[in-house]
Amino acid sequence: MSHTTDVTYVPVVHSVAVSAEVVLIVQKLHQLIEASDLSLTLQVTAVDKKLSQKMRQQLSDQYQTPLFIIDDKLQLSLLTHQISVAPDWKSLQRRVVSAGRKSELLLQACKLTDKSQVLDATAGFGHDSLILASTGAQVTLLERNPLMALLLMYEQQLMSQQANWQKLMARLKVICADSAQFMETLSFARQKGPALNTSAYDVVYLDPMFPENSYENMATGKGAKVGKHMQALHHIAQPPDLEEEQKLLNLALNTVVPGGRVVVKRPASAPLFAQSSPDESWHNDVLRFDAYFNLV
Repeated sequence: MSHTTDVTYVPVVHSVAVSAEVVLIVQKLHQLIEASDLSLTLQVTAVDKKLSQKMRQQLSDQYQTPLFIIDDKLQLSLLTHQISVAPDWKSLQRRVVSAGRKSELLLQACKLTDKSQVLDATAGFGHDSLILASTGAQVTLLERNPLMALLLMYEQQLMSQQANWQKLMARLKVICADSAQFMETLSFARQKGPALNTSAYDVVYLDPMFPENSYENMATGKGAKVGKHMQALHHIAQPPDLEEEQKLLNLALNTVVPGGRVVVKRPASAPLFAQSSPDESWHNDVLRFDAYFNLV
């Protein structure tokens, strides 16, 4: 899947104190960039100060562009608009281990088995993909922003080194691609004939960007505060407009197998995706999962 040919120069800032260890991390990043043909060029810079919160704010103001930082614990993070975030999949271990339909609305909506093929078309930091893969399903993560895609690929590689995560990591595949273009390509390939052996997805999962006030209760004007990860995504991605939503939903329904479903994550009080009523819906006080079925 091709993406933009314009090369993005990405600053990578680390403390002088960990310069020796950072060499290996940067080598891994270069390998991932080359293997996935990402349109990124890293510009590595060492600073002689600790990467405190104040220092990160100063770096963000100085560069005025998203950048990577590698802290003294060798954690790779994305820094944008003074917000520093990392996938930090390890922190989800307890949730992943205990994930089930009783505890996860997402799994109630997707109804996966260990034979399912899932396309997470808007991967973000990959947290929902971990829950989806906890069922034994194979999950393809699409992320159109090459910085985010690289962050996901590096996190997957890092977690694959831990024995208790290896099986889960083997069920994930990260691809840097625009979801609409990816699904259009699948549709075109299928029209050419089944001999091309294109992927068949049982579920397409959409967690689209939406306005920051979407979590507010329409009646009270109050709601959950958007977390750091979502704030960061708001700075590097734009929510789809109505036309884009309708295109995404149609493409997703054409992508899943007959009897498959498209599941859309929304804030509980958000308007319907693509102004389209779902076939089923699951919700709590904060989130809603709307499912659209391919009944063809």
